[in-house]
Amino acid sequence: MPEREKLLELKGVSAHYGPIRVLHEIDMVIHPGEMVCLLGGNASGKSTTLKTILGLVRVSEGEMTFRGERADTLTTAQRIERGMAVVPENRRIFPKMTVRENLEMGAYLRHDRRAIGEDLDYVFELFPRLAERLEQKGGTMSGGEQQMLAMGRALMSRPKLILMDEPSMGLAPLFVERIFEIIKQVNERGISVFVVEQNANVALSIADRGYVLQTGEVVLSGPARELLTNEAMKKAYLGEV
Repeated sequence: MPEREKLLELKGVSAHYGPIRVLHEIDMVIHPGEMVCLLGGNASGKSTTLKTILGLVRVSEGEMTFRGERADTLTTAQRIERGMAVVPENRRIFPKMTVRENLEMGAYLRHDRRAIGEDLDYVFELFPRLAERLEQKGGTMSGGEQQMLAMGRALMSRPKLILMDEPSMGLAPLFVERIFEIIKQVNERGISVFVVEQNANVALSIADRGYVLQTGEVVLSGPARELLTNEAMKKAYLGEV
């Protein structure tokens, strides 16, 4: 059986903050069209992993490939040009820009005006509320609306891989459910999604596969369905005794 194509692969990746090693020889794969979640408690290394994939933290050992190309030597801008997009923790939209301007920033590397218009229509289909608030300043919107805007901005780059950092953080439970429904819809459109998340139950309920980090090491990995029923996983992350 031929090996499945790999969109993103980390092979033996370590990363340091100064002299302190925070990621320990991580192996991780995302295939085209997959949704993969990265789980773990506070200070487990989840956000550092995402920053390392984006190039905000340097790979000190091992290597990373993206779309068949060595990527750990690329700048963050080059990785984004090649098809990565990020929905940062705590939204981090441009608060003084309007909804329209925020979305336009997502497409700043593109010149295909017709396709940009099509993607804008798709974002409004996913998030009708954004269409109603096009001229509103991003900073005046609710947390849930800002999360929608951050996701819409990422989609405007027409990415191959969306990296999401704690999309449920600070949102009301009903909004969390809605956001994850939309993440699933985006993935079903063929866009690969990598979700860094503390809410293990909700992330595993929609993901294909998952990895669990503890102090910078992968301690569990496998199909999401299997992780949901894994005893060690239940005790540590799913709130069961």
